[in-house]
Amino acid sequence: MLTGREIISTLEMLQNEHLDVRTVTLGISLLDCADNDLKRFKDNIMKRITTLAKDLVKVCNQVGDKYGIPVVNKRIAVSPVAVVGASFSSSQLVEIAKMLNDAAEAVDVDFIGGFTALVEKGMARGDRELIRAIPQALAETNRVCASVNVASTLAGINMNAVLRMGKVIKQAADLSKQKDGIACAKLCVFANMPQDIPFMAGAYLGIGEPDAVINVGVSGPGVVKKAIDRSLGSKGHIDLGRISEIIKRTAYKVTRVGELIGREVAENLNICFGVADLSLAPTPHVGDSVGEIFQSLGLQSIGVPGTTAALALLNDAVKKGGAFASSHVGGLSGAFIPVSEDLNIGKAAEEGHLTLEKLEALTSVCSVGLDMVAIPGDTSEDTISAIIADEMAIGVVNKKTTAARLIPVPGKKAGERAFFGGLLGESAIIAVNNAKGSNPFIRLAGRIPAPIHSLTN
Repeated sequence: MLTGREIISTLEMLQNEHLDVRTVTLGISLLDCADNDLKRFKDNIMKRITTLAKDLVKVCNQVGDKYGIPVVNKRIAVSPVAVVGASFSSSQLVEIAKMLNDAAEAVDVDFIGGFTALVEKGMARGDRELIRAIPQALAETNRVCASVNVASTLAGINMNAVLRMGKVIKQAADLSKQKDGIACAKLCVFANMPQDIPFMAGAYLGIGEPDAVINVGVSGPGVVKKAIDRSLGSKGHIDLGRISEIIKRTAYKVTRVGELIGREVAENLNICFGVADLSLAPTPHVGDSVGEIFQSLGLQSIGVPGTTAALALLNDAVKKGGAFASSHVGGLSGAFIPVSEDLNIGKAAEEGHLTLEKLEALTSVCSVGLDMVAIPGDTSEDTISAIIADEMAIGVVNKKTTAARLIPVPGKKAGERAFFGGLLGESAIIAVNNAKGSNPFIRLAGRIPAPIHSLTN
């Protein structure tokens, strides 16, 4: 239970420290919407989404106003379209993506995820067609997000899919070149992708999930920074073990707030509650930065020596606090390091403290991976695929979720800036080693086998 002092500190978080519920995501199963007639299929989905989500935004706003805690984003995640739309061609799947965009607009959510394929062990016809449709689907919609799981600890890495995704990312960037390749900002390539992520662009509703479910994503990097600053300022020298405890207690309070909101939204919508995802997800606003936490811990900037150790401490403490606060912690739950979405991290990349290689090292201990990383537009397909493969290997070997959200910005070089707008922010373009080169290793394709510790039966 919270003490009186902790309740007061929670109120302080709400008033001065950017505490909010970052997203309430309604998961909607489309499995029984399947039909081999395109018009009936689209009609079934549109009816399902607009029926279940018609009051989502209104209820989120009402609950947020009741407690004085804003729900910043309202989103929808649907069953993997590669599964429910397996009988359709790539051009028909583009039409389905546009219909999903229309449905999202009709119920006024900011994003809809689930244009998804799960291909860690191989690709079926529906997967191939959906992956082929991704560039056009994302370039011609504003609210649709796509994700592809190409690896898992149990299956290994599907290098055929990895190679294919390098080409898809280049195509998506080219089709949205007037907006600095923004279509790629709505596409994540995953290893060990959870089924209940409320955050975009990775959200989808897993096959083992119910007909409808509310998952909530709570953030609060500003809250964590302020808690560290207060402790260091008031108590003089404290060691890292004590700092871990402070972060853990802060994460506990933030998670309790998020679950309270999520459960009340679910109850008002008569939909079951799923998970609370406590992820330190920044925004491009001052005071809402993960990067600033590293400076509070005494580092010059994220990216300098000591960063990986600091991030390991932060991620572990956040997870422990969340797990103590709720029996239903899920999603990713930890620290995100999206380069363009965090002013401080973006500045570190611009000043050269944060390189692609250091970002990759950080992904061994963070919650996601290479997130919102703008790279030169002339980076080759092979190189993009190789970066993805390296990131997938970290996830597979370490039994954790990793992802790559890479944006090759057409016509721009390392050191220039890419502008995506809104929550997606802006970023300096990071240099890539061997950016233009071919990669015979990647073109060997096939499947990298699962590691020995996958044999857990």
